[in-house]
Amino acid sequence: MVAHHTHVYRRVVREIAQATVKPRLARNKDIASNFRVLFAQSGQSEDVQHFQHDMQNALTFLRSQREYKALLERYNPLVDLTAEERIEATARRVGLNMPKMHAPDSRDT
Repeated sequence: MVAHHTHVYRRVVREIAQATVKPRLARNKDIASNFRVLFAQSGQSEDVQHFQHDMQNALTFLRSQREYKALLERYNPLVDLTAEERIEATARRVGLNMPKMHAPDSRDT
C-alpha cells in the first residue's frame, strides 16, 4: 500500500510541476508541501481507500486543467489578450488594419 501511496504522490507532484509555467526555483512551495502533509497524514488514517480515490480525483482534475489550458491556447489564441489587442487581432483576421489613434500630446507635423 505504501508503494501505491508513493506512486500517486509522485504523479501528483509531477502534474503540479507540468501545470506551472514558472521555473522550478520560482514556484510556490506551499502547494507541494500541502500535498506532502496530506499524504503523510493519510498513512495514519483508517480510510485509505477513500483517500486514494480522492487523490486520483485530484490527479484527474490537475491533468484535465492542464489539457484544457493547452487546448484553449491552441484553439482560442485571443484568450490572453487585452480588449484593445483582441480588437486589433480580430480586425487583422478579416483583412483590416485599425487606424492609428491620435495622441493629443504628441507633436506630429
